[in-house]
Amino acid sequence: MHLRLYPAKSIFVFILLCTIGSQILRAQADYPFRDPKLSDDQRIADLLGRLTLPEKVTLMSDHPKFPRLNLVFSGQVEGLHGLALGGPGGWGPRGRQPLPTTTFPQEKGLGNTWDTELLKKIGALEGQEARYYYQNPVFDFGGVVVRAPNADLSRDPRWGRTEESMGEDPFMVGTMVVAFAQGLQGPDPKHWQAASLMKHFLANENEEKRSSSSSDFDERLFREYYSVPFRMGFEQGGSRAVMAAYNSWNGTPMMIHPVLKDVMVKEWGNDGLICTDGGALGLLITDHKTFPDKEKGSAAAVKAGINHFLDRYQDDLTKALKDGLVTEADMDAALKNLLHVYLHLGEMDPAGPGPSVDPYAKIGVDTGGALPPWEQQSSRELVRKATDESIVLLKNDNNTLPLDRTKLKTVAVIGPWVDQVLLDWYSGTPPYNVGVLQGIKEAVGKGVNVVYADGSNVEAAKALAHNADVAIVVVGNHPTCNAGWNQCPVPSNGKESVDRKTIVLEQEELVKQIFAANPHTIEVLRSSFPYAIVWSQQNLPAILHMTLNSQEEGHGVADVLFGDYAPAGRLGQTWPTGDAQLLPMMDYNLLHGRTYLYAKDKPLYAFGYGLSYTTFAYEALTLSAPKVNADGAVQVTVKVKNTGKRASDEVVQLYVQHLDSKVERPQIELKGFKRVHIEAGAEKTVTMDLKPRDLAYWDASSHAWRVEKEPVRILAGGSSDKLPVQATVQVETSGEFKP
Repeated sequence: MHLRLYPAKSIFVFILLCTIGSQILRAQADYPFRDPKLSDDQRIADLLGRLTLPEKVTLMSDHPKFPRLNLVFSGQVEGLHGLALGGPGGWGPRGRQPLPTTTFPQEKGLGNTWDTELLKKIGALEGQEARYYYQNPVFDFGGVVVRAPNADLSRDPRWGRTEESMGEDPFMVGTMVVAFAQGLQGPDPKHWQAASLMKHFLANENEEKRSSSSSDFDERLFREYYSVPFRMGFEQGGSRAVMAAYNSWNGTPMMIHPVLKDVMVKEWGNDGLICTDGGALGLLITDHKTFPDKEKGSAAAVKAGINHFLDRYQDDLTKALKDGLVTEADMDAALKNLLHVYLHLGEMDPAGPGPSVDPYAKIGVDTGGALPPWEQQSSRELVRKATDESIVLLKNDNNTLPLDRTKLKTVAVIGPWVDQVLLDWYSGTPPYNVGVLQGIKEAVGKGVNVVYADGSNVEAAKALAHNADVAIVVVGNHPTCNAGWNQCPVPSNGKESVDRKTIVLEQEELVKQIFAANPHTIEVLRSSFPYAIVWSQQNLPAILHMTLNSQEEGHGVADVLFGDYAPAGRLGQTWPTGDAQLLPMMDYNLLHGRTYLYAKDKPLYAFGYGLSYTTFAYEALTLSAPKVNADGAVQVTVKVKNTGKRASDEVVQLYVQHLDSKVERPQIELKGFKRVHIEAGAEKTVTMDLKPRDLAYWDASSHAWRVEKEPVRILAGGSSDKLPVQATVQVETSGEFKP
């Protein structure tokens, strides 16, 4: 415990509870809702029967408290890439300094790792820190309902919140969402370390006019694309919490859309928390103009399945109940689901002294003198590993990288904010941070002169570059646009509430000037989203891409620049060559040419692209059988050899092509991937299962998934545009699968 950081304001309360509260707590443990021997439904029914109608209204608020029953339920906290109890968004406690938390690369960077085991570890640490702060009597802040991961898909690089999406492919994002959710919640089926609240359901992929706009597309795209990561998060990841998006889908606001109950609850099994986005109830009236007042809006929301409001709603919902617009039975149906989440979090367990049935109950309470999670060496190592794995090598002509530090005398580091770790709107406050400049200085040691210029004086920067052995130019975006809310002075920048006006990098002009002064120029593109860096790709010898926000940012980029780590990150999103390749922002119909699934133009960098410091040869792809029935499965085996001189990771990617489908299908589609480590000269066999139901399309006429009798080509490689091995499986029978 580090009491030096914060006043122990809760110690007195804690001691008081321990000394005089035991008899009361033991008595209250007799309530049936606290009895773990009863079924979940019995416990929830008992609690609902004890709550008054006003208390049921209060239960739909954030962090509700019921002193007469000795009940306090968790509030929600942000956690896209580390628990956020501080940061630029001001997520920390009011009137107190921000609380430090382990801070990882932006979610886009986590997606670029393609590493599910890593995501589980990150989620587990984040959940642990949430528990620590929430349960520790010194801090007593936060909550264990964590708003993460973001399951939205980045269909357009101009979307201002692209940094919050792990990629554009539904299977890839869904697989990573599953891993993150499993890590947050933990392996115990009865008790969760933290609840994973996915956001934003659904198709919230434009910022401007998001509070009134409608994302329009058909049921098939809903089933096959936009909803896939959410469905996987519920069905495979075990998440039981979600946030409804601000926008409408086909004209109906998401927070009152029938799909919440008809699909999410009834088909995917989300018998849990469904909340509004912040202020969304008011926007139903002012922006969507769906209802004349919040009384009618709140009633409609509860009937649609909403059981948690991030809004001012209590007076309006109370009036709706009084006027008969919504009934207590409607409330109970919604709250029953909400209480499932609190029950899994152990907040309805026995409150008295003695052994707890909750395996996470002692986190932050019984510390045994250990350092808090964010100060432990293992946490620092996990962030550094995540940062290393997130970096994508975009170009490396003539093995320019890695740099040999023993041959360097002077290194010029040029670019704005290279001495800072820039945090985004959903970041926490890291316990420490290492900027790019510091990381490079540490990596080269005292024997190498590192000079620095922010680039604002181009001539001075060129002079430094000219006299250096190598110039490292760090360019990209500022994650909050270095400006106030709803403001982004630089057209290529974006953030929440602001979409990008262009994907052309203005700072590429600085790169050109530095390259003219020194041909040994390396670009580090530190950005939240794709950029059309066509000139850089055509002219520079080497380019790295990394996202922002990591407390180990400087160490990570230095690890890759100087060869202490061999890069293996892969892009989770297609990078176009320019604005001309982009469709209108509000065109949500992918079949018009969006993402690698349907794109008609060759991009600058393909989905799944990324280079390495070694080389890999794909030697064979074999199938366990040449034919398969609609209800069967086939095992795909891929042999990969590291033909280079150093060990490295490779991301083995598996795609399919439909050769005789009766409906339009994606031109190529990811169906499996695995990040594996292969020693130099060694060979690794990677196996992945493929089921014909994974090849199904949504048949809207029969409201079912349909598998076709057809040949299907299976391809594997290290990028969607480089798939050297393939085989064909014959799907022998057709089939239909109801959801």
